[in-house]
Amino acid sequence: MSDVQTEKSDFLRNAVTEDLKNGRFDHVKTRFPPEPNGYLHIGHAKSICLNFGIAADFGGVTNLRMDDTNPAKESMEYVEAIQKDIKWLGFNWVGLYFASDNYDKLYDLAIQMIKMGKAYVCDLNADQIREYRGTLTEPGKNSPYRDRSIEENLRLFDEMKNGKYADGEKTLRAKIDMASPNLNMRDPVLYRICRADHYRTGTKWCIYPMYDWTHGTCDSYEGITHSICTLEFEDHRPLYEWFLKTLGLYMPRQIEFARLNLTYTVMSKRKLLKLVKENYVNGWDDPRMPTICGLRRRGFTPEAIKDFCARIGVSKVYSTVDYALLEHCLREDLNKRAKRVMVVLDPLKVIIDNYPENEVEWFDAENNPEDPAAGTRKIPFSRELYIERDDFMIDPPKKYFRLSPGKEIRLKHAYYVKCVDYKTDSDGNVTEVHCTYDPATKGGWSDDGRMVKGTSHWVSAAKCIDTEVRLYENLFAKENPDEVEEGHDFTENLNPNSLKVITAKSEPSLAEVKPGEHFQFLRQGYFVADDDYTAAKPVFNKAVALKDSWKPNK
Repeated sequence: MSDVQTEKSDFLRNAVTEDLKNGRFDHVKTRFPPEPNGYLHIGHAKSICLNFGIAADFGGVTNLRMDDTNPAKESMEYVEAIQKDIKWLGFNWVGLYFASDNYDKLYDLAIQMIKMGKAYVCDLNADQIREYRGTLTEPGKNSPYRDRSIEENLRLFDEMKNGKYADGEKTLRAKIDMASPNLNMRDPVLYRICRADHYRTGTKWCIYPMYDWTHGTCDSYEGITHSICTLEFEDHRPLYEWFLKTLGLYMPRQIEFARLNLTYTVMSKRKLLKLVKENYVNGWDDPRMPTICGLRRRGFTPEAIKDFCARIGVSKVYSTVDYALLEHCLREDLNKRAKRVMVVLDPLKVIIDNYPENEVEWFDAENNPEDPAAGTRKIPFSRELYIERDDFMIDPPKKYFRLSPGKEIRLKHAYYVKCVDYKTDSDGNVTEVHCTYDPATKGGWSDDGRMVKGTSHWVSAAKCIDTEVRLYENLFAKENPDEVEEGHDFTENLNPNSLKVITAKSEPSLAEVKPGEHFQFLRQGYFVADDDYTAAKPVFNKAVALKDSWKPNK
């Protein structure tokens, strides 16, 4: 496969190309290794697109592996959600693996390390280990238990496994170099005691392997060629390689890239879990969440997310991407696929005085001008209509082209109408508008050449349906939600206006759609039928506004 080339070019793909050319590997096999301790978010989507995308570019395959070494925080719920999200994005793995499948092998390898004199049981607690480790400018010092005999270490480690000691009382540590300039090489912990039921292995184990000990070994067992990690693992790479070299195991190549940071968003699973547990949001799939399931429910498409990941590319430098770019990608995708419909979010009644009271006309309207194959639909028109409240003003300013006393506008797909009167309540609020219509303008066009600049969308009062519409803004009001003063919490940056629920009036076609269907509400934005949608109670989420705030860098 060394002659494989791809139109895409970045430092990751260039590295893979070089490895194939020089014979380091003759194929490509990547893996996506999430920990099942939460739902995947947009940052994971970038890693998914890279791992699956790079393998596909070079005719290779990708494994999905659950790095499940922390039983207190992991569950099958998360495992199933991870698989669902990856499939929804359009990717398929060649093998599903669990780090816990290798617990017996990892234990045997730890025994091997002890027998080689490369690992020892340590009685220091977590705080003491941290103190002994030293700093970036000062070397660490050896544990007083570092020179235990192989026989004593084997006995103690066996006793750890058999539950003789309390949580935190002992650890198994690699014996490397407490003076190493890389803190990760200063006798890292391989195993800790943790009495917690594992969602797959139950109570079989009371000792659990650490991530660094597990990750590289699992990569090796699975025959991974390229272990593509985020940049925080760059300092862990020497340890990754030391473990595999010391054990004489097959060595994949680890390459790091900068993880995704997005404005108005938090990516920490711990913080996302807090938002869920403390009811700041309505679950992991709340449309305000950056989780993949939340984005799906918000109305994002796999194509938009993959386009976004392709546009931002990969780098070795941390940067923050404007959330508006993610919205731009969705807007471009939905413009091509979303059906156009008329929905009035803030209804104001309009009565057409010279239109027959009991008559209903049905107008043809194209579903998507970007896609002629999308066909047309029928829209009912009657004497009483609803328009947007903002589309009428008693005393409008200059260049206001909507409806006002004595002024004429076009009703989309229907007729020209002119305001002849209006009514208000005791507070001066307009309660209804009276108009006349011109029958010669059927379809919304005039043959006499008169100019009408304003066009309003509308729905028939007699035939429309009440529709719950959930209007979303960014979950956080601050561009960098993690930016807080000492003693304060990131939740203080939550946007109090992130969700507004209204009852709108919609054309009757929206009573017969399926959850997940996308629409452009004319002049309003792109919306999706929510999971809560039923014919008896239509519910729609606002995905993105029509106006594009993202501007490409010049």
